[in-house]
Amino acid sequence: MLAVTLLAFGLMYMSGDPVALLLPVGATPQEAQLIRHELGLDRPFYVQFALFLADLFRGDLGTSIRHGQPALPLVVERLPATITLTLVTLALALACAIPMGLYSALFKGRPLDAGCTMISLVGQCVPLFWLGIELINLFAVRLHLLPAAGWGSPAHLVLPVVALGAYVAALFTRLLRSSVLEILTQDYVRTARAKGLSGRIVLYKHVLRNSLIPLVNMIGVQTGVLMSGAIITEQVFGIPGMGRLALEAVANRDFPTVRAFVMVTGLLVAVVNLTVDLTCSLLDPRIRRR
Repeated sequence: MLAVTLLAFGLMYMSGDPVALLLPVGATPQEAQLIRHELGLDRPFYVQFALFLADLFRGDLGTSIRHGQPALPLVVERLPATITLTLVTLALALACAIPMGLYSALFKGRPLDAGCTMISLVGQCVPLFWLGIELINLFAVRLHLLPAAGWGSPAHLVLPVVALGAYVAALFTRLLRSSVLEILTQDYVRTARAKGLSGRIVLYKHVLRNSLIPLVNMIGVQTGVLMSGAIITEQVFGIPGMGRLALEAVANRDFPTVRAFVMVTGLLVAVVNLTVDLTCSLLDPRIRRR
């Protein structure tokens, strides 16, 4: 988290002076210098960073330059929309990827495997922003089945979740397929079959359970990707989430809001990675003994 803080603060420091965006047209250099002094932007980098860390330990991430409100509550207020979008996308991706990846591996080389592989390749190649716009054009503009933008009802979730989850579902499918194919060749699977266990027990107790370990690790990685991808999705579909707020903050050089967004996102990713490690230790007891 300290490294994330330093990186976010350093990048914002190098991105330019936000004072020019705050001043009216025709403002004098003296007025610009006064605002720069009030915001503490005329101090050296190390002084600004030290003051930021001191405020951070008090739970103060600064005041939004654009909104004039404390940055942390402003970001946390947008957090539920982003979390909802991320969790529903993960659930949809897993619901599609687990059966597709499993049966694609079991029917390797057959038409079902070829169809699942083709769908996965298309899902990984289609750009997110293009897919989102095409979904709006088809289901909202032409067919009038779903809302094009907004937030507040389950119908508003359908298009952004499909757009955001297409790549993740395709990635999970290919990963699970490769994992299942590898597990099927293991000695303990052959031993379980030799003991006379039914194919269903071998599949779900031995093959699928051990195949989920790489998938669980990938979920931790993709959580951060989904939150960053939500920036584009929230902008395209008009969702009032953290990503949209961060994009507006970057465009306006609202340093405190961007830093608050990075800190909250980094903390969420750290918690997810810890949860992933604990889950993997439950799936494979050998991990707990390492």
